[in-house]
Amino acid sequence: MSAPESPRSSSDPVRARRAMIALWTKRANRLGYLLFAAAIALFVVAFIVDFNDTMVTFITICMVIGSILLAPAIVLGYAVKAAEKDDVAQGL
Repeated sequence: MSAPESPRSSSDPVRARRAMIALWTKRANRLGYLLFAAAIALFVVAFIVDFNDTMVTFITICMVIGSILLAPAIVLGYAVKAAEKDDVAQGL
């Protein structure tokens, strides 16, 4: 559930775009961390049951896709937060 936008942010195209980027970075963070958790769970299952090529492939795929999602999402998330902080500091 997202917070309601202020009237000022809904009319400003830069803030609207920034809000959209923040939403997508949040989704990418959640999915990326979910894939890392899945990789850990698969590793534990493989460790207990038996390491085979299929499990190693699934673990690797989860780690790679999670990394691809998380790297830009974390950077863009910090950029959005810094831009909002700068706007508040300048009184915009």
